[in-house]
Amino acid sequence: MKRFIFALAMIGCIFTANAQEVETTQGAKNVSSPSKGDYFDGLTRPVTFNRMIPPYALEVTFSKTVHIIFPAAIRYVDLGSANLLAAKADGAENVLRVKAALRDFSTESNLAVITEDGAYYTFNVKYADEPVKLSIEMTDFIHDGEAVNRPNNAMEIYMRELGSESPLLVKLIMKSIYKNNGREIKHIGSKRFGIQYTLKGIYTHNGLLYFHMQLKNSSNVPFDVDYITFKIVDKKVAKRTAIQEQVIMPLRAHNNLTLVGGKKTERVVFTLQKFTIPDDKQLIIELNEKEGGRHQSFIVENADLVHAKVINELKTK
Repeated sequence: MKRFIFALAMIGCIFTANAQEVETTQGAKNVSSPSKGDYFDGLTRPVTFNRMIPPYALEVTFSKTVHIIFPAAIRYVDLGSANLLAAKADGAENVLRVKAALRDFSTESNLAVITEDGAYYTFNVKYADEPVKLSIEMTDFIHDGEAVNRPNNAMEIYMRELGSESPLLVKLIMKSIYKNNGREIKHIGSKRFGIQYTLKGIYTHNGLLYFHMQLKNSSNVPFDVDYITFKIVDKKVAKRTAIQEQVIMPLRAHNNLTLVGGKKTERVVFTLQKFTIPDDKQLIIELNEKEGGRHQSFIVENADLVHAKVINELKTK
């Protein structure tokens, strides 16, 4: 009887050992073979490092704010987690303020920003009690011409209001017009109270118009620019008839004027969507002085628009 009981005990031990071995083997397989996320049996192409936009390292904290200054207005911001807080600085379009939403978060997050000139910026963000850099000035690292720390296929972001035109090319064209400082138009302008406001040229490229204008202050009193408007109005308006106006908003501005000092001359280049003027209407460009009366305005006819100079004739580099 004792021998029989001993034999049953041995058999039970053997079965238990085999079961543990099978369980251990299956567990080892599960640990040693993690999923690679490839559900297509090698038919997908991996993203290589030359396709990656290298991120910047950014430290944030709870009790201080990090400010990032971009070379163009901010159009899009995405935060990787709720651990981060970000918003444009009040009164500034190109300054982003970032801080931690809670103290000592341990998981690294990320931040992505798209600016008006089509540039894309990405940051890896982590928490630090005392960030070394609290004020950061960015440059357009995608298009700065340097081959270091940027992808070989760097591309810019296109903006809806510019249609099929590259935001970078728009920026280069405005800079080129401003730098060349040519005078294609000599008959359009206004002059009052020691202020001369003239249209130097109209240019066109890929569905966009570029207006090059100059403001000369011959007086000793600075001219504070309140606003500049482009509007299409009726040529003849009968009495007691409502004036029909179509305001055209500029898409971009290079060297946008805010103040012209005494005995100073400044220029500005505006980018607008392509348009034409009906025969019974005209384009009026108005310049208004802030808290002053030295307002200026001049008229642009449709014939001036259709003779806009093609931008392909200019050097954009």
